[in-house]
Amino acid sequence: MKKNSMISLIIDATKELVFLKIINDKESYTKEYLNSRENFDKIGLIIFNFLKFNKVKISKITNIFVNIGPGNFSGIRASIAVSKAISTSQKINLYGFSSNQINKRNYNKLLDLLRKEALIKDLIKPIYN
Repeated sequence: MKKNSMISLIIDATKELVFLKIINDKESYTKEYLNSRENFDKIGLIIFNFLKFNKVKISKITNIFVNIGPGNFSGIRASIAVSKAISTSQKINLYGFSSNQINKRNYNKLLDLLRKEALIKDLIKPIYN
């Protein structure tokens, strides 16, 4: 992988499944988990295991995109908290997006929105149902 390649982590816990996706210049990886109380409590561990399984070092991630809603209150709250913690501790760009900005789970559209500067960096305000 090139030194200046962009690696993005997408976290969406607004619906019945927690959806994780890594997008880099060459490929993407996805995984879904049941959106349950048990998984909210360990969402950080789930994210780190997902990265480890796909051999992506957290230090190589350029951007984190987290769905701010509307959707499941507990899922949104947990995913935003973990995203902010990872972003702050690792100095990774953090962007919030709403469910309305993507269609049919086309999360690759987030990269287009980023290039168009249609996402706000670091200002994450949840939209609960």
